[in-house]
Amino acid sequence: MGLVIVEAEEEDEIREGRLAADGGVGSILVPPTNFSMVDDGIFRSGLPDASNFRFLETLNLRSIIYLCPEPYPQENVEFLAANNIKLFQFGINGKTEPPVPMPEDTIIEALKILMDVRNHPILIHCKRGKHRTGCLVGCFRKLQNWCLSSVKDEYRHYAGLKSRTSDLCFLESFNVVSLRQCLYSIIYQYNGYSSKRRLLYREESVQKPQIKSM
Repeated sequence: MGLVIVEAEEEDEIREGRLAADGGVGSILVPPTNFSMVDDGIFRSGLPDASNFRFLETLNLRSIIYLCPEPYPQENVEFLAANNIKLFQFGINGKTEPPVPMPEDTIIEALKILMDVRNHPILIHCKRGKHRTGCLVGCFRKLQNWCLSSVKDEYRHYAGLKSRTSDLCFLESFNVVSLRQCLYSIIYQYNGYSSKRRLLYREESVQKPQIKSM
């Protein structure tokens, strides 16, 4: 039986039972909203729901970075527990009125989790996969030495018409030197032209962020 991956605009039809594929609806894989691969073993999206679980299973995730302050949905908690996936929650407020600045310290802590390959494959998401996720990915791109214009273009691509000037200013001002505290405990090694990251803690006793128990 073949597997079918559908585009985001077809998701509502699937949920309402109007869309079928050869072999039945059970063979359809539905990615979360705004899903994309960021890098080897790193993915981004909006908040997954039950219709996305079969697709997520194909990623063999070890971890999820959740960037919202709200409690994780119970059905998602159960899915993570059933698949032995760790949840790292960083509660970043997504409100725009009044504007809330992106918390740099929280982004740095999330980057430490993101850059540790022991947590890969890993999925980053907020609610829509636009602003908070876009800022974290943008800071990661700066660590990859992307030029600022490319970082902003990627952010705008996923934020669409809801691109926020405050987020773009944050990305512009974010200085990778602010991660220097992290460099004392993490070793960066790149293998040839593949740029394959190998990030290992010098000391296994390094303090780690709190992991949500499943």
